[in-house]
Amino acid sequence: MAASKLQAFWNHPAGPKTIHFWAPTFKWGISIANVADFAKPPEMISYPQQVGRFSCQLILFLTSVYHQFMYNVVVLTLMYDV
Repeated sequence: MAASKLQAFWNHPAGPKTIHFWAPTFKWGISIANVADFAKPPEMISYPQQVGRFSCQLILFLTSVYHQFMYNVVVLTLMYDV
């Protein structure tokens, strides 16, 4: 029973053989490491990790803001034409 479920998970289109599995796994790993850093003294915090995390979130934020801005431009243009 467990072997068949493990095989189904392994062969799933979004299973562990794809980037769609590993990218979120590593992203959550970095988030968990950041939470673990809360208990560390400030001189022990990994600055390269914090810079990497900040850069990733900044890129995600800026792209979402850009897409929302372009969506609003299109909607307002369509409303103006009506």
